[in-house]
Amino acid sequence: MPSVRRVSHAFLERQGLTTVFGNPGSNELPFLAELPDGFRYVLGLHEGAVVGMADGYAQATGRPVLVNLHAASGSGNAMGALTNAVASRTPLVVVAGQQVRPAIGPEANLASVDAQTLMKPLVGWAAEPACAEDVPRALAQAVFEARLQRRPAYLSVPYDDWSAEVDDNALAVLDRRVERASVPDAAQGRRLAERVAAARRPALVLGGDIDAPGLFDDAVRLAERLGCPVWAAPSLFRLPFPNRHPLFRGVLPAGIAPVCEAFEGHDLVLVLGAPVFRYHEYLPGRYLPEGTRLVQVTEDASAAARAPMGEALVADPGAVVGLLLDALGGPGESAGPYRPAPEPVTARGPGLHPEQVFAALRDGLPADTAYVVESTSTTSAWWRQMDLRRPGSYYFPAAGGLGFGLPGAVGVAMAQPDRPVVGVIGDGSANYGITALWTAAQHGVPLTIVLLRNGTYGALRWFGGLLGVPDAPGLDIPGLDFTRVAEGYGVRARHVGDAGELRAVLAEQPGHPRLIQVDTALTTPS
Repeated sequence: MPSVRRVSHAFLERQGLTTVFGNPGSNELPFLAELPDGFRYVLGLHEGAVVGMADGYAQATGRPVLVNLHAASGSGNAMGALTNAVASRTPLVVVAGQQVRPAIGPEANLASVDAQTLMKPLVGWAAEPACAEDVPRALAQAVFEARLQRRPAYLSVPYDDWSAEVDDNALAVLDRRVERASVPDAAQGRRLAERVAAARRPALVLGGDIDAPGLFDDAVRLAERLGCPVWAAPSLFRLPFPNRHPLFRGVLPAGIAPVCEAFEGHDLVLVLGAPVFRYHEYLPGRYLPEGTRLVQVTEDASAAARAPMGEALVADPGAVVGLLLDALGGPGESAGPYRPAPEPVTARGPGLHPEQVFAALRDGLPADTAYVVESTSTTSAWWRQMDLRRPGSYYFPAAGGLGFGLPGAVGVAMAQPDRPVVGVIGDGSANYGITALWTAAQHGVPLTIVLLRNGTYGALRWFGGLLGVPDAPGLDIPGLDFTRVAEGYGVRARHVGDAGELRAVLAEQPGHPRLIQVDTALTTPS
């Protein structure tokens, strides 16, 4: 009879989940034993970094990826990073080790008490199989739940289950296929097309789900055919539209009143691939201007259900974009040339202005570079200087939880080894996922980390000003030298002092991970 481990490994191999991100403990060793030759285990030194790397990898590949965590403690360490994976709708399959079955009830050391509840409500599905024979089926369900819901799924498995034998019925899981098609029916498609065609002044709002090969370019064609302005949804974590395109109006502000103001004069707002809306600052007001209607198209049924206004169609945004392109006929008028970036602002005093750093990135790196950004105090400078015209060019922590950026950059670079990848990381956030540098060094990932050091939590200082508490304690972080930290993890590092030196260093083409530390002036994210 085959073992649970053998059937489970075979299922994962058939489903293409052969890269495993993890940090193992004793409960996980029986699952990891006898991994087939085609599997790759990516070791992270902290579970937060493990999930961040897996998140970046899954977003960049567009496929589920396997994460292996250590019981309750490792799962707890991973929770902060998991919030970003949930908000970005990343299909992670999280398998955690559990104590042997006879030891769970007495709560022996490393037993996860009520494991199914531990990760809720973060994950879309969580379970612990009632018996060893059910593990292969439950593992298959975790994979399909993650894929169908586009949300992490969690499976806790007692470690004595892996060596248990199963009968031939367990082999049926190997040939399973679960697919989803969410195309509007004829009546739904006709109503939506008529609504859009009849709009006098429509506007498009695009979300992270649009940032996919093919769909990114189709969204440009749709906007040009409509000749309408385009915004990116607030709390942006992927860029769904070229940011210097003449129709692009930027990222919607993450407040109720300013979003309403942005939509003034538009009779229809079509939201594709985004929730409505992920506000941040509490700036109350009307949701929409008088006379403005909103229609949301999303595959996320929960996002459709919880929206506070407008109509919603739960469907594949890509299918809807294709339907609208067919219904609207031939190409629209040319939108004109892309907007040039302005001259970068220069810093007054020590350090470079972030705009000088981003101008150097824009001018000195290939146009298809993918950027993983976690420098929240430099947001306005980023969008003023960057010119991103390709899908998969921008990744940001979707839930705002620090720690995604550096591990996420490692994951994206591992997923796309033939594409230049740069992590733009603030000195405050870098500390949350710093151990990912070791993984990058061990795997020789050709990744560039641009570390912006300003010695403070700049975004918090800005937000403190909004809240009327500008002098809260704990906002300064002096004395950090990331070149030494990086070298300690095995990553080559350099501290650059001016814009010319930065441009010269960026022009080099290393085949290994590197960190470039740049001292920057304090700016605000608005």
